[in-house]
Amino acid sequence: MKLDSPINIDYVRSDFPILKRKINGNPLVFFDSGASAQTPQVVIDAVSTFYSNYYSNVHRGIHELSQEATNRFEAVRGKVQQFIKAQHEHEIIFTSGTTDAINLVAKSYGRAFINPGDVVLISEMEHHANIVSWQIMLEDRGAELQVFPITDAGEIDFEAYKLLLNDNVKLVALSHISNVLGTINPVKKIISEAHAHNIPVLLDGAQAVPHMKVDVQDLDVDFYTFSGHKLFATTGTGVLYGKEEYLNKMPPIMGGGDMIDKVSFEETTFNDLPHKFEAGTPNIAGFIGLGAAIDYVNNIGIENIERYEEELIDYMLEKLNTVNGLRLIGTAEHRASVFSFVIEGLHALDIGTLLNEYGIAVRTGHHCAQPLLARFDVTSTARASLAFYNTKEEIDVFIEKLNQVKEILC
Repeated sequence: MKLDSPINIDYVRSDFPILKRKINGNPLVFFDSGASAQTPQVVIDAVSTFYSNYYSNVHRGIHELSQEATNRFEAVRGKVQQFIKAQHEHEIIFTSGTTDAINLVAKSYGRAFINPGDVVLISEMEHHANIVSWQIMLEDRGAELQVFPITDAGEIDFEAYKLLLNDNVKLVALSHISNVLGTINPVKKIISEAHAHNIPVLLDGAQAVPHMKVDVQDLDVDFYTFSGHKLFATTGTGVLYGKEEYLNKMPPIMGGGDMIDKVSFEETTFNDLPHKFEAGTPNIAGFIGLGAAIDYVNNIGIENIERYEEELIDYMLEKLNTVNGLRLIGTAEHRASVFSFVIEGLHALDIGTLLNEYGIAVRTGHHCAQPLLARFDVTSTARASLAFYNTKEEIDVFIEKLNQVKEILC
């Protein structure tokens, strides 16, 4: 017997003002949450209230506005800690996004732990942020990037991965969920195998945190990164979680502001965690919004979101299989609500352009994953990525209009 829906979709959709918009006279169907998720009214209100009622810089003032801003800003760190089940609040580093967080680890961990001849190991399905950041650091350190392969289904080739683990590997970095394939990687198993060789692991969790429960202690992951703008908050916010043992050994990579302890022209000493990695004025309003977004997700329940999205995934896969000539890129058994596809004889850009005429927003291009697309012998795809505010009715509209696009272009 089918269970009732785990969330009240009408109530949820009413929380997102942009979903009332019309595009070219058609109701907006927003299938681009993998790039940036939409923002509920409570987040918009939280940011507006900050600017209206207690706008001030943080950590640097004794006046009431600064104290209030600081207290609310730092309270968000505790919310993030609880949301991803970190052991310590000071293991939560605020960044401008996932890319910034990965670069922080690459530069700082690289200085502390990477030497000539060492290896960083990544997967074949990585976002450019989890490729280029390491390439830049490794070239500077005289070290090497190695890549473990994936299968035709878009799943990690675990046996090939194990064969690459050796004493030269100083870090494994991979996505928790692929932003192109939707594959949910068996990260706990991957981390366990790396730890058996005393190798730490970084996970790019940008696509995972909005869709599923993440417990960094249960995973035993050493570094975990994600972005606020994919978690229904604002752009310009992100998180790096790092185990205290590593963060304490890693040097700061930016100077100024709250990352200092004492400064003289002869010597500077650095602040304690987490502030030694947070130079300059942060995106205070953005993090206030992130805190509101986490509260919002918690109120709905991440388990409820996951269950509802599983229904959407099954329905989308069923409907995509009815479109003649459509090839889904990535057919992993364990997947999230990201669907990249090509249609025989059509260019992805043309598909996306015409879908926009019907009010349907999808992403087209290489999705910052050119090596991955090359693995599947394509240069671009159309990508529909869903969130818990989407509906089966929207999927029906999408499939109907996709078939009309085919008729127009063929």
